Amino acid sequence: MLKDTIRTIPDYPKPGIQFRDITTLLADGAAFTQAVAELTSPWTDARISTVAAIEARGFIVGAAVAHALGSGFVPIRKRGKLPHTTVSVSYALEYGTDTIEMHRDAVRTGERVLLIDDLIATGGTALAAVSLLRSVGAEVIGAGFVIDLPDLGGSAALRNAGIHAHSLVEFPGH
Repeated sequence: MLKDTIRTIPDYPKPGIQFRDITTLLADGAAFTQAVAELTSPWTDARISTVAAIEARGFIVGAAVAHALGSGFVPIRKRGKLPHTTVSVSYALEYGTDTIEMHRDAVRTGERVLLIDDLIATGGTALAAVSLLRSVGAEVIGAGFVIDLPDLGGSAALRNAGIHAHSLVEFPGH
């Protein structure tokens, strides 16, 4: 069971947080293979041209999903990390704002894009990534996550934005 391969680290990065660590899943070849297969399966007939993934753990899983789908891969990064001309979107955090970027020429108008990340919590970063992708004309077909923290509402927020969200493991109560 995939859930059993995910380590929980209490009080990280601050007291009261239960950090869900996928590095233990990634280190288990069978679990990693299973996770990629399960993240890929809903989209095998969806004609996905590009997988976009959010840094940093999302890159690991997203690149594997892109490979399995025979699709291109686009990294979505925090501001200032990409070397070429970028497009960006800022979004609200619990305290303050953050900005994510991608290369302006990474996705063309009309491309069918799947968004991947390791975890969905409140959905703020995922919704910002959807906004970023749509701003360059991408058709965001769906989003996939290894972990969902359903009590924080991120998957519901994506569904409300018209995005099908697929997760492999849930941790209620986060």
